[in-house]
Amino acid sequence: MRKGAKAALVGGVFAVMVGGAGYGTYNLVNGVTGDGGSTGAGPAPLRTGPPTSGEARETARKFLDAWAAGDARQAAGYTNDDAAAANALTGYREDAHVSKVKLTPQRASGAHVPFSVSATVSYKGKSKRLAYDSKLTVVRGETTGRALVDWSESVLHPSLEKGDTLVTGEAAAPPLKTVDRAGVALRKKDYPSLGPMLDALRTKYGEKAGGTPGVELYVQPADGGSEAVTRTLLTLQKGKAGKLRTTLSAGLQKAAERAVLRYDESSVVALKPSTGEVLAVANNRKDAFNAAFLGKVAPGSTMKIVTAAMLIDKGVTKASGPAPCPATAVWQSQTFPNLKGMAPDESATFSDSFARSCNTAFVKLIDEEGLTDASLTEVAQNDFGLGRGDWKVGVSSFDGAVPPSPGPDRAANALGQGKVQMSPLDMASVTATAMTGAFRQPVVVPRSLDGRELATARGLPASTVAQLRQMMHRTAVSGTGARAMAGLTGDVGAKTGSAEVDGRAESDSWFTGYRGDVAAAAMAQRGGHGGDAAGPIVADVLRAG
Repeated sequence: MRKGAKAALVGGVFAVMVGGAGYGTYNLVNGVTGDGGSTGAGPAPLRTGPPTSGEARETARKFLDAWAAGDARQAAGYTNDDAAAANALTGYREDAHVSKVKLTPQRASGAHVPFSVSATVSYKGKSKRLAYDSKLTVVRGETTGRALVDWSESVLHPSLEKGDTLVTGEAAAPPLKTVDRAGVALRKKDYPSLGPMLDALRTKYGEKAGGTPGVELYVQPADGGSEAVTRTLLTLQKGKAGKLRTTLSAGLQKAAERAVLRYDESSVVALKPSTGEVLAVANNRKDAFNAAFLGKVAPGSTMKIVTAAMLIDKGVTKASGPAPCPATAVWQSQTFPNLKGMAPDESATFSDSFARSCNTAFVKLIDEEGLTDASLTEVAQNDFGLGRGDWKVGVSSFDGAVPPSPGPDRAANALGQGKVQMSPLDMASVTATAMTGAFRQPVVVPRSLDGRELATARGLPASTVAQLRQMMHRTAVSGTGARAMAGLTGDVGAKTGSAEVDGRAESDSWFTGYRGDVAAAAMAQRGGHGGDAAGPIVADVLRAG
């Protein structure tokens, strides 16, 4: 593969001008100023303000014409990052082997110009047509005043992120036929939310599953390491696909995909508490980030499941024990309120305060003798398997963070704020452990495939489990989770959470619940209260399960 941009023009191959002239170098060496005026008339004043629609159309036309003609130097001269643009445009031909490029601009919207690409990808005697749509934006050059294409890799292809490159050659991994627990094929077109995970599974297990690579045009991520997940854009020659059976359920996955469409920036995970097998994972996000497995955000009051387990295990209280719920509580000079509209209840039991999600009751209880700044951390790690960095799910995941926290953060952590970070996968696992008393590390790829060592934890005493289930059931049928869980019959439980994020007016919505042998957790960023957005998502998944 080519390394870096070419530095000379040889036989018509792209070249990059080297020097300090900056933007407008191409025009200056042809005796023209950056704004199109003659150099003999003296420097013209720099233009300011956003480019006009005429400038945008003209700049886009010149850039696209030069790109289509194969002149990387000239095309790059119409951008605000000529070195990066020339390098990428050179790689477009030399590394991605793209030729016969036709670029057709569409109707511009101000400075934004969409365009279509029609080209041919050729590699070792194999060729295939390539067609896609992209777009560019024209901006005013800061030092030249020229109208310039605002360069980013996504101009070259919308699948590219910063630092990514296009490569054509033998695929980085063999193709993989991924199936669910019953052998049903899991394809991106049927389960679009699974796309990033299917790519990751192919990278990790394609060869182990018995496949052989074909020839493809693919996106090489910027990190470029052995674990880097490539994304196929075009297949020139098919390889032999391996077959990987996962723990997912096609039916529940379809329900999860539909459920997250209710709210933007939402994610959900469902798993089987009796085994730890992941049944569904879905994301509805503008990016391709698997927040369901990799999210690192405050889980709000869903964390009270872990805090409640700590308080019961340490003998601080029990479900039927006292847990007064005043309007406010002070810890280390910081005042903690309840959600707006919650009436104080000085005679509340712990079950009462859990079902209402009373913050002040929990803040007062963590002040009891025998608890330290590390108590919540110890229970999270030793009982729930959280925060140790040792989960081996089958693809990349985050197993939570519950660090020992002095000062006000000790109380904030107990409420799922402060330094605590979780993903929906983590909270689904917390619910599963609370249900069964046993920690079973979540998996999406059976351990039998590669013999990897799974994480272990001691779990919870039977008496603690009984009390947690009683409190979660009450939350689901008459507490803060009742509206979302309405209509779900059988053995059910839930916990809501609203996580405040610095600088945001709307809190993140969290909800976790169980029904039978299915536990699920969801998060909707900026979704408000736990029952408002995340709750209906979880309820839909549990209903399908």
